[in-house]
Amino acid sequence: MKSPNSLFSGRRRSSSGTGSISSSYMTHSPSTSTYSSTTTSSNKSTSGQNPVKIAAKTVAEAFVSCFTPPEPKPSSNDFGDSSDSFKAPSVASDGGSEKRRSRGGSIYGSENNSIHAKEAGSVKFTMGEIYKATRNFSPSLKIGQGGFGIVYKGRLEDGTVVAIKRAKNTIHDKHLGVEFQSEVRTLEKIEHLNLVKFYGYLERGEERIIVVEYVPNGTLREHLDCGPGNVLDFASRLDIGIDVGHAITYLHMYTDHPIIHRDIKSSNILLTENLRAKVADFGFARLAADTESGATHVSTQVKGTAGYLDPEYLSTYQLTEKSDVYSFGVLLVELVTGRRPIEPKREIKERITARWAMKKFTNGDAILTLDPRLERSAANSLAMEKIYELALQCLAPHRHNRPTMRKCAEILWSIRKDYRELAG
Repeated sequence: MKSPNSLFSGRRRSSSGTGSISSSYMTHSPSTSTYSSTTTSSNKSTSGQNPVKIAAKTVAEAFVSCFTPPEPKPSSNDFGDSSDSFKAPSVASDGGSEKRRSRGGSIYGSENNSIHAKEAGSVKFTMGEIYKATRNFSPSLKIGQGGFGIVYKGRLEDGTVVAIKRAKNTIHDKHLGVEFQSEVRTLEKIEHLNLVKFYGYLERGEERIIVVEYVPNGTLREHLDCGPGNVLDFASRLDIGIDVGHAITYLHMYTDHPIIHRDIKSSNILLTENLRAKVADFGFARLAADTESGATHVSTQVKGTAGYLDPEYLSTYQLTEKSDVYSFGVLLVELVTGRRPIEPKREIKERITARWAMKKFTNGDAILTLDPRLERSAANSLAMEKIYELALQCLAPHRHNRPTMRKCAEILWSIRKDYRELAG
C-alpha cells in the first residue's frame, strides 16, 4: 500500500498528540484573548506514542486517498456582481514583485484550488499592485471587517481573484504587528488542499497586508446558521469534518515543524462552491514544542476563542497539539447540533453546547441534540452516535487522554464509509 507520507511536503513525524465572509478572513479581536510575545518550552521527558495503526486495510487505503486531490472543478470567471467586475489591469505594476520564496508546484502536483492558475507562494507585493487589485480599496469590493482590519476582494494582474486583508499597525495596536508576522511565517510554510492558500504580503510603514485565496461560499458558521441558503445535510457536514481533520493532521504531522493553529472554529472554516472546507486565519498559529529535544509543551499566554478553548491550556498555559484536538471536538458537536459553542440565550444547562450534548449522549438521549433541521434517519442517528464517541475523546479534560488528529481523521473516514453504506 502506498504510504501517505509521500503526499505531503516535509517529513512525517510521530505525534505525541498531536456573519459574513468578512470574519472568515480576519484574525481575532484582542477582546477575545490575551497575548504574550515571549514563550518558553518545558523540557519534561516525553513518552512518545507509536503512530496510529489503521485496523482494516480498506480504511487504510481510503484514508490515503483522502489526501489526494479531488476531481478538477469547473473554473469560474465571475468576480462578484456585474457592478463589481472589472478588467485585469494591463499596466505593469510599479516596481514589480520581488519573489521572496517559491515553493514550486502544489504538493498535489496540480494547480491550486482558486479561481485562476496563480501559483501560491510568498510574494512581496508593492502598494501599486495592491491599489490596482482593489481599485484603490474601493468600498464596493469590501467583503468584511474584523479584528485584523478590513478585507477586500481583489484581482491580481494575472486575473487571480484573491482576498486582501488590510490593517494599519498603529502604536496602540502593536499586537496586530505580531499577529501579522505570525500569520505570514505560518502561511509561508504550508500548502494543503484544505488550507487557504497564501499568495503574498506587504509590510510598509503602518500598512500590513496579506493576500490569500478567495473562497467564495462563506464560512461554515454561516451555513450552519442557514445564511447562504439551504440547510447543510448530514453527509456534507461529515465531509467538512473530514476535510478539517485532514488539514489539522497536516499541520501537526507533515510540516517541517509541527504547527498548532490555536483557533479552530466554524467561522475560520471557509467553504468552496462544492462545499470543500478550507481552514483559514493563522494569526494565532505557532510552532509546537520540539519533542526531539525532550520538550512536552510550549508555555504561553492563552490565545483562542471562548467556547473552543482547551481547559487544560487555559489553566496551565501549556500549549500542545492536543489543544487543537479539543477545539476540533467542539467543532464536531457544532456540526451535529448546528448550535454555537456558547448559547447565552438558552437555559443554563444548555448554554455550553458541548457540555450539554455530551451529557445527553452519555445518558442515551443523543438524538435530542441533533439539529432539528436534519432528518432523523437510521444513518444519521448511527453516524451521530459515532461522532459523539469521538467528540467525547477529543473533549477529555486532560490532553493525554485525547486522540491525535490523525486518529480523528481515520475514525471520521470510517464513520463516513459506514454512513454511506447505510444511507445507500
